[in-house]
Amino acid sequence: MGTPKSITMLTREWPPDIYGGAGVHVSSLVSALRPLVAVDVHCFGANRSDATGHGSNQLSGSADPALQVLGIDVAMAAAVQSRAELVHSHTWYANLAGQIAGLRLGVPHVLTAHSLEPRRPWKAEQLGSGYAISCWVERNAYANADAIVAVSGNMKADVLDCYPMVDEARVHVIHNGIDSTLFAPDSETNLIEALGVNTARPYVVAVGRITRQKGFEHFIRAAAQLPPEVGIVMCASSPDTPQIRDAIAQQWAILQESRPDALWLSEHVAQPVLRQLLSHAAAFICPSIYEPLGIVNLEAMACGTAVVASDVGGIPEVVADGVTGDLVHYDANDAEFFEHQLALAMTRIATNSELAKTYGDAGRTRAISEFSWQSIAARTFSLYESLV
Repeated sequence: MGTPKSITMLTREWPPDIYGGAGVHVSSLVSALRPLVAVDVHCFGANRSDATGHGSNQLSGSADPALQVLGIDVAMAAAVQSRAELVHSHTWYANLAGQIAGLRLGVPHVLTAHSLEPRRPWKAEQLGSGYAISCWVERNAYANADAIVAVSGNMKADVLDCYPMVDEARVHVIHNGIDSTLFAPDSETNLIEALGVNTARPYVVAVGRITRQKGFEHFIRAAAQLPPEVGIVMCASSPDTPQIRDAIAQQWAILQESRPDALWLSEHVAQPVLRQLLSHAAAFICPSIYEPLGIVNLEAMACGTAVVASDVGGIPEVVADGVTGDLVHYDANDAEFFEHQLALAMTRIATNSELAKTYGDAGRTRAISEFSWQSIAARTFSLYESLV
């Protein structure tokens, strides 16, 4: 057991190119780790002032996108400097780079399980034959990593179920975190009103990427059951495929036949806009059908907003049912019942301002006390110390 002086973080996403929870996690974790240890960051894309970028020109432009990823990973692994005493990779996009770099330098490889490919079969729609490659990369990395960080207890159980060759002692639960100064109640409404959000009445909001796991189709059908005095906002962008976006657009068009005032923000919004969206919502809605933790639930809670969420994955480890919001049981065999229960929970909170405030206040308290990035960085650094 030792104290590392320098580690290397390997990731696809890095500011300003962040599109999902894994990217938020990596950038926040690195910021909290840097007072404890020197951190070099390698990411996809162009060089940044605080990270080394690796482009997609490692293979010809005609190569399969998954092969492009492998090419970037090899280049990334080759660029890790010898001062690294440990490498830490995030998602299958960078897992191979972590594995190769660890072998090349003879240092431990830690990976964080943000999601698992076997739990997301719909990714085949996005990746095509590349899904077989992503599954192979992930399985190989998990089998050989020196330590695996699971972002929830449920994720740990999934890791052990999907990859039975993994020794349970190598899997460590360290939750996602939240910056409660960056995400905090915002009294201003100028940014969201400029986008068309009506803040004069209570509204519910769902936020995320357009991917099957986020359950936007369930949100749209549930929203159609809301009373007219409750506004509807969907902030959904970055579709996995054009087909998925078209399917959501068709459902949205049906919703607008009865609710022409429903608002879809179809472009990625900046953090100040998201903070206002969450702060002024009566409830944040997370209808995911798969969610290892759901960092956006923490963002909503930190903004003092009540949460209505499905009870899948690690969400119950974040949202305290009946305390910071309401959990709705997801049953893949009865989507209609799930959507009706979502509608009832949304209506109950959005039409009861006192309940919404009670849930929201409790959510912010919980976010601050249990999910600070400083405590998560400290636990992560302790894991590093146990390995070097």
